[in-house]
Amino acid sequence: MDAAASGRPMLTSRPMNPRAFFPLAPCLIAFALAACATEAPTPLPEPVAEAETPLPEPIEEPAGPAPLAPVPSPPEQRPEAPAEVADPAIPRPQRIANFVDYAVRTHGVDANRVREVLAQAQVRQSILDAMSRPAERTRTWAEYRPIFLNDARIRGGREFYARHRAALDRIAAASGVPAEYIVAIIGVETSYGGFTGNHRILDALYTLAFDHAPRAPFFAAELAHLFALEKDEPSLDILALRGSYAGAMGLGQFMPSSYRLWAKDGDGDGHRNLIDNLDDVFASIANYFVVFGWERGGPVVARATRDPGAEDFKPETLDPVHRLEELAARGYRPQPGEPVAEGATLLTLEGPAGPEYWLGYRNFFVITRYNRSPMYALAVHQLAQEIRAGSGTGGQ
Repeated sequence: MDAAASGRPMLTSRPMNPRAFFPLAPCLIAFALAACATEAPTPLPEPVAEAETPLPEPIEEPAGPAPLAPVPSPPEQRPEAPAEVADPAIPRPQRIANFVDYAVRTHGVDANRVREVLAQAQVRQSILDAMSRPAERTRTWAEYRPIFLNDARIRGGREFYARHRAALDRIAAASGVPAEYIVAIIGVETSYGGFTGNHRILDALYTLAFDHAPRAPFFAAELAHLFALEKDEPSLDILALRGSYAGAMGLGQFMPSSYRLWAKDGDGDGHRNLIDNLDDVFASIANYFVVFGWERGGPVVARATRDPGAEDFKPETLDPVHRLEELAARGYRPQPGEPVAEGATLLTLEGPAGPEYWLGYRNFFVITRYNRSPMYALAVHQLAQEIRAGSGTGGQ
């Protein structure tokens, strides 16, 4: 789920339990404000010999375009751990002692429990190696797409959807997030549960909190959330949880803070289990989208054309803040038959046959909140469409 959280292991083998869906709470409220003021007209003088001269019609100013609907505000940023916990210049034992105080102060966890668990944590060099490995050569869209859009991944998604269709469709109806997008996220993140990570979450977060200075504030905060998660969900054994080398876990690869904030109890059993309870996994992925502003029934992307001679345009943000009229004036417009929305961003990707142009709408932006890469979001969308096309209900 976090851009750094990737891992591909075996799933815990507990019987899956798709039962009744616990409805997601709505997170967006649409509203409009209108104002109108009128005055009583001043009486005209009595006519004398001739008829009155008609009053001139008021001149109407041309109305400009209505403002774009604002991009929904993201949830409040999760604060990072303070310098007293993350500063590598402070001796390690003191940082650990400061961490215990920070976790207790921030989340109300038991100090003795934190000390007991940390005493069993181990620094893993393999995790540091993975985090410090030079970034891979940037892939083009032509190279990236086949990783997730291949026969095995598409077939696996269709089979997964068919097996769990009742639960997925129930959650899709309640949340407004189509079932195929929930399935596609699981497919891209963990190959439908086949590779969820083999690193102990405690070791991953402990190693990165105290031995990876560049992102220590983030990972120390996530380690504190792990203890808070145990407090929230006592059925979870944080000494046994396994996931990616960055500390993400479960079929949807949630970091501890995301697990605490946005996981949902999908079957009403009073627990949120993202490790091997599919009802909870489906509901939680859908809720993540809803929290970040998913529009029920809204389009995700549209293929676009570029006018001959149009100048290159690379928006500074993935936010859908450009009107289609503005993009058309720059030489970029949806291809015939493609969906349209009032605001978009523009993507220019290097495809197998040359440049591809895409308009990303509000729901595309929401997928990028799961992973900031626009190619990731487009791969999720296209995989979802392939899954839907093979489900017997038609494409979107």
